[in-house]
Amino acid sequence: MTDRRQTAAGAATQLGTQVSLNLGSSLAGLAIPAVGTAIIVAARQLVMLAIVLPVSRPRFRTLSWRTVWPALALGVVLVTMNTAYYQSIHLLGLGVAATLEFLGPFAVALFSSRRLIDVVCAVAVGAGVVMLTGFDGAVNVLGVALALLAAASWAAYILLARRAALTLPGLQGLGIAGVVSVAVLLPLAIASLPGAQFSWEVILLLVLIGVLSSALPYSLDSFILRRISARLYAIISAFGPVIAAVFGWLVLNESLTALQVVAILMVCAAACVAITTQRPARKSRLQETAEIFP
Repeated sequence: MTDRRQTAAGAATQLGTQVSLNLGSSLAGLAIPAVGTAIIVAARQLVMLAIVLPVSRPRFRTLSWRTVWPALALGVVLVTMNTAYYQSIHLLGLGVAATLEFLGPFAVALFSSRRLIDVVCAVAVGAGVVMLTGFDGAVNVLGVALALLAAASWAAYILLARRAALTLPGLQGLGIAGVVSVAVLLPLAIASLPGAQFSWEVILLLVLIGVLSSALPYSLDSFILRRISARLYAIISAFGPVIAAVFGWLVLNESLTALQVVAILMVCAAACVAITTQRPARKSRLQETAEIFP
């Protein structure tokens, strides 16, 4: 497969994962009042582990600290990212929470940039966030803080998932991260059981959330991040808040004010401009020589 076809395949798959993730998040919004955040995130990771672990088959005896630490850190980041994000959805709504969480990959794309246009886009994103959360006087401070924590965790996820995909073959990195995340989440989920209200409908929702939000997109990320750069990953992720707002409206019956719609579109547009105008770093003469004489 040529580089261009690999990139196209990775980009198309990444767009599909955005739809899957946000549909799963909207279903989580339905389940949170019944069972709480900890049980939903634990169910997500258990479903992912049940699907991924038999395929990944991590060879623990052959692992070294250099190759395994990104996967271990990734497991902790998954717990933090998903728990903070779902709770922020409960407090803010899916469209607002997804827009704030997107600041994570946006920061990855702009890291170490020195261009004026990036400063302008960052200011536009900041203005969009203020419009989204601060103009009506009803901002939920805890919800915003959790969404920003999810954003920071997503930025770490992008970097760690790419590192794990490059240092461990197949889905081994994801399998190890899944084991770590389940080990952290199970005690929290068990502590939440007494107050949970289970039914067959809720159980079905938990399974669907696990497949749509964890097993499918995280498995595909190992495929995606081997074929596209973190920059292109962030570009496609810029459409996530719009997709989230649509599913929030369709599934959760959420409504956004005209100002909030403008704010979400402003954040997405500014992010797309900033990321698409990035230029790849110039290669050194040593790198160019290495490509000529492999």
